[in-house]
Amino acid sequence: MSAPIVVHGPCLNGGRAVTINGEIVGLVYDDQGLVELLRRAGLYDAEHCLEDPQWIEWRGGWPHRYRWGYS
Repeated sequence: MSAPIVVHGPCLNGGRAVTINGEIVGLVYDDQGLVELLRRAGLYDAEHCLEDPQWIEWRGGWPHRYRWGYS
């Protein structure tokens, strides 16, 4: 079983698309934005799920990085 939340690789202009159960729910630019997006989607303990691979899969880039490169 894969994680229900996917944080996709960084976009060329920065930010990462987020899907929940295959549906695009938004674009985030940092962890704070991701937590807020997940809370609005009903995951109230979102900050504790960022490191849990049962909840979130980070694809196409390092976790917690929202731009290409090292910044």
